[in-house]
Amino acid sequence: MPRLIVERIAMAHPGDVSAVAALIASGRLRAGEIRAVVGKTEGNGGLNDFTRGYFIQSLMALLAEHTGETPAALAARIPCVLSGGTEGVLSPHAVIFGVRDEAAQGRGLALGTAFGAALPRDAAGTDAQIAAVEAAVRAAMASAGIADPTLVFVKTPAGSLAAMARARAAAALGAARALGDVPAARATAAALLRDYTLFSPRVAISAGIEVPCDEVLVLGEAPGWTAGLTLGVRPMADVLDIAAVRDLMRSLGLDADPGVPEAQRPRLRAVFAKGEPDVSGAVRGARHTMLGDTDLDAQRHLRAALGAVVASITGDGRVFVSGGAEHQGPPGGGLVAAIVEQPPA
Repeated sequence: MPRLIVERIAMAHPGDVSAVAALIASGRLRAGEIRAVVGKTEGNGGLNDFTRGYFIQSLMALLAEHTGETPAALAARIPCVLSGGTEGVLSPHAVIFGVRDEAAQGRGLALGTAFGAALPRDAAGTDAQIAAVEAAVRAAMASAGIADPTLVFVKTPAGSLAAMARARAAAALGAARALGDVPAARATAAALLRDYTLFSPRVAISAGIEVPCDEVLVLGEAPGWTAGLTLGVRPMADVLDIAAVRDLMRSLGLDADPGVPEAQRPRLRAVFAKGEPDVSGAVRGARHTMLGDTDLDAQRHLRAALGAVVASITGDGRVFVSGGAEHQGPPGGGLVAAIVEQPPA
């Protein structure tokens, strides 16, 4: 029976994989057991952010030394969903997902992965991309026996800055179609960045030039997986929705008044959030300037603000905060998710 292993490691710089090497050396995680990565690097988060590709290159080179596989072969089977930009209190880190076979019975948190069909760079934001992501999400679900996913990550290619938002939006609707969260007939390219009533509250999409195709990882409970880890997700109505973060922590068995106590923080194996500057230009009736600031990109404002809100409850800056939440959670809002290790029964 497979057991999901989740390890959150720090980075001293974008190419630092020493913490992964230490995990392997200690035996806590074997190189061949690593199945996926979700992480934050300290670049600008834009199209020209080299830090994402730098970390992937460094990680695959390390794993190649231990597995005997080529870096290219490893990159073709290990999805890496990396988001640049660690503004404010956010800390560069990576969440390493491993799968280990062991003798056990039950139902637990499972991980499924898949890679989408290779598409031309100009396919970003098209019906072809929506269909490709939908198929890849379904394949990832099937690979782990996950019937009803709790959270879906997709890293989607984007060949230009202008294409990044449409690529994220198309991937979000493709994943939402696979999950049944939106009607397939309405989730088309014509609805992208227009009909914000179409969204999934359990998908997190990032876009970048460092991937040639859609890379997908799906998390959810499934039979035949070892119990012990619990994943929860909550929609955030807006960037200030601290109540959603507290509700999530409590639902996972943690205290949150006012925040997770230090003694419980080691049980938090990973924390994720998606957010978007409200296109109305206001948050709870008060005007914001995120979309009109010519000095700082709107997503950098968003990541700093949302990161502070979430970290104020979790007590830890190692939060995966990704901007660009088109069709991911309520308009002007997003989602917050966490993986928690449950205490022994």
